[in-house]
Amino acid sequence: MTSEKLNLPAKGIMFILIGTAAISVNDLLVKMLSEGYPLHQTIWVRSFVGLLFTLLFLKFEGGFAALRTSTPGIHALRGALIVFANMTFYAAVAVMPLGQATALFFVAPLFITLLSIPILGEKVGILRLAAVLVGLIGVVIVQQPWSGESSVPLFVLFLPVIAAFLYAFTQVLTRKLGVSSPASALAFYIQSTFLVVSTLFFLVAGDGRYAEGIDNDSVTFLLRAWRWPDTGDIPVFIGLGLCSGAIGYCLSAAYRSANAATIAPFEYIGLPLAIFWGWMIFGEWPDVAMWIGCTLIIAAGLFVFLREQIKNRPLPGRRKLWGRR
Repeated sequence: MTSEKLNLPAKGIMFILIGTAAISVNDLLVKMLSEGYPLHQTIWVRSFVGLLFTLLFLKFEGGFAALRTSTPGIHALRGALIVFANMTFYAAVAVMPLGQATALFFVAPLFITLLSIPILGEKVGILRLAAVLVGLIGVVIVQQPWSGESSVPLFVLFLPVIAAFLYAFTQVLTRKLGVSSPASALAFYIQSTFLVVSTLFFLVAGDGRYAEGIDNDSVTFLLRAWRWPDTGDIPVFIGLGLCSGAIGYCLSAAYRSANAATIAPFEYIGLPLAIFWGWMIFGEWPDVAMWIGCTLIIAAGLFVFLREQIKNRPLPGRRKLWGRR
């Protein structure tokens, strides 16, 4: 099979748009559940249902034989990174406006552009590096660290940025692994890691004893006790599982189909979606500073994408990596 088989930008863009829309709904549902359930319970249910759908995809992409890999260490690292990225982001979402948390997280595509240089060997010129800097300035404006009126602790403002870096590292590894693993296999490893970690959380802190006496909402969300879902919340948990299955497959398929720097900017569709959900469901509306910061972040991402299309360079190292299958 030739390297061109993996250079499918239109396919990658389609998958990233579907996956990003699913992420937006997923974030909304997690925030809705954050006041009554611990994060590790939410993740366990979401991943269990998502894994069932992932197994269906796996059946059509080679079955369990597709899970064989010569790089188990990278798969394990990738799984751990995405788990901790989710934990830090959702700990922030529990107490921050959904639009603001998402805007801060959207430094991730800029991190992907930077990490693709040392990990994937992709060439990024001075203009795209300047665009990354502009995007980072936008992130600072969204954070508004100079404002003393925010009810959100300063360290919580950095949680989505930390999550963004971990997520970016994950997707660059996905690109590296994608030449030898189908999307369903990549999603299977991720869902399984979520299940293992959330199960360990339940065994250690599932009774809620570590949440006693803690008044920080983010930490309480991580450590409160498991409980049986209310009848009205069961459809929300099922919806989370459906989103999880779509996210795991679509994001893996996107980053194995095309260049990371080409795909990443399309994740910005999640920003207006998050603002919409925050306004529609929680009555959250961005202030002027956040609109300015969001504009800089989106403009930086679009510039990176346009530069990539103008350059239209062949993807480096593709044939060599494919030959290792």
